Amino acid sequence: MRDVAIVAFAQTVHRRRTDELSEVDLLMPVLHEVLGATGLKANEIGFTCSGSADYLAGRAFSFTMALDGVGAHPPISESHVEMDGAWALYEAWVKIMTGEADTALVYSYGKSSPGEVRDVLTRQLDPYYLAPLWPDSVALAALQAQALIDAGDTDEAALAGIAARSRTDATANPHAQLTGDIPAGDHLVHPLRTGDCPPIGDGAAAVILAAGDTARGLCARPAWIRGIDHRIEAHSLGVRDLTDSPSTRLAAQHAGVFERPVDTAELHAPFTSQEVVLRKALGLGDDIRINPSGGALAANPIMAAGLIRLGEAAARIHRGESDRALAHATSGPCLQQNLVAVLEGESAHA
Repeated sequence: MRDVAIVAFAQTVHRRRTDELSEVDLLMPVLHEVLGATGLKANEIGFTCSGSADYLAGRAFSFTMALDGVGAHPPISESHVEMDGAWALYEAWVKIMTGEADTALVYSYGKSSPGEVRDVLTRQLDPYYLAPLWPDSVALAALQAQALIDAGDTDEAALAGIAARSRTDATANPHAQLTGDIPAGDHLVHPLRTGDCPPIGDGAAAVILAAGDTARGLCARPAWIRGIDHRIEAHSLGVRDLTDSPSTRLAAQHAGVFERPVDTAELHAPFTSQEVVLRKALGLGDDIRINPSGGALAANPIMAAGLIRLGEAAARIHRGESDRALAHATSGPCLQQNLVAVLEGESAHA
């Protein structure tokens, strides 16, 4: 087994619209920043992996255009996942663990502004029974929220409190799209109000992974990936208990979350109700700092928000603000697919 760490992280300032920017324009500054943080050049990276969705871009193989931001020469070892960038990070981690690379560049991006995100995300649903009914992402999240309220796990006031805490914390995050005192607003789909839902916006993120002494040479305090795992729920929402997330719990178990307490958790919870589910599945008490960056309620660039959770957790370790952090990413309706990682600073590993 090799020690692998996140040694650098960069992200855009997330905005509601970036009509003047292409995906390459969005990515280029982030890629330059993350490479500059390590002093590496693009041709010194052993493996490159990206995460994005053609459905957002509205054209097939859109990720090949984004490769212009990386550079076409010299030839690189490259891969792509039609998923959030957190899963691209997982592929890059496997590549390094197998010894096929010592360093990896992982990036992801999403421009949600050109289309109707609520409609686009219906394409994740079962194509025979659910997708033809066009239940949008907010309506499905509202079903989950109502199930939690009916079970006595939360109420609308508690959900509003999650939103307020997240966006207050985001005031310290210069990259956040929504910060400060955001009103709860009217019901968008009962029981979810506009304040319970993520902003629509555009953004990108990138991280660099490195192994062993290479990581120590590139970063003063690497964020070591001590465990990482991802699991998936049944595709049919009708056979799931929407108040729980067994896949998150199982991924956390295999990632080693329950071996020792964490001090920070970056949870990819686009809706306030989903934080309730995740905290229960992960056994996170009130003593754990949840989403100090503001989380997906402050900025939710689709296909990058999960990678950002890993990057934010790593950045806190880089700065010495955390010793053992949990990072979570999700994809699909009602927390269908979940990835969990444990990151530690050097002192926690010693």
